[in-house]
Amino acid sequence: MKKAVLALVLIGAIAAYFIFDLGQYLSLENFKASQADIVAAKDANPALYIAGFFLLYVAVTGLSIPGAAIMSLVAGALFGVVLGTLIVSFASTMGATLAFLSSRYLLRDWVQGKFGERLRAVDDGLEKDGAFYLFTLRLTPVFPFFVINLLMGLTRIKTGTFFWVSQIGMLPATIVFVNAGTQISRIESTAGLLSPTLIASFVALAFFPWAAKGIVAIVKRSRG
Repeated sequence: MKKAVLALVLIGAIAAYFIFDLGQYLSLENFKASQADIVAAKDANPALYIAGFFLLYVAVTGLSIPGAAIMSLVAGALFGVVLGTLIVSFASTMGATLAFLSSRYLLRDWVQGKFGERLRAVDDGLEKDGAFYLFTLRLTPVFPFFVINLLMGLTRIKTGTFFWVSQIGMLPATIVFVNAGTQISRIESTAGLLSPTLIASFVALAFFPWAAKGIVAIVKRSRG
């Protein structure tokens, strides 16, 4: 019953987002059109505005609905690089963890029953290299973050590990988007923010821990 209620709440929230076209309020065009009013409201009560923005970001990422990238840009425009990065980093990780836990609570048992043997192999791999594996996925922008949240919830990776690895792994992309948001008037879409060169840099960074781990293993074997 508890799972059914939670599932209905999540489905209802996601359905409302699309039925009432709430995505229009999380668009770049909407922010630019209302930027002066939004900045004035933020300046009038900064603490309340920061708290509201934080909770909205957590909700967007927790429900896995579109809008997080735009909100990261808006954070840069409203709060600057340092505070904007701090807000987005913790809000995105908290939202991702909520999505992760929802997936684990609602879907893990069903997936275990259907694909028990296959899932066991994935769990065994994550038991050995879970943090490295998740870190690699988080640093590579070609993998949608919401998909990673939901898939990781189906595994046995610890919630604490998921949280801190996600916090660190998503930080580079967070900084890129928040910093870009400080020049939001020049941005027409989020598509051009992650250039092929930048994505390649993220990929190289993602595989660095694996390379370092391999080098350490080789050195240990040579000494042994």
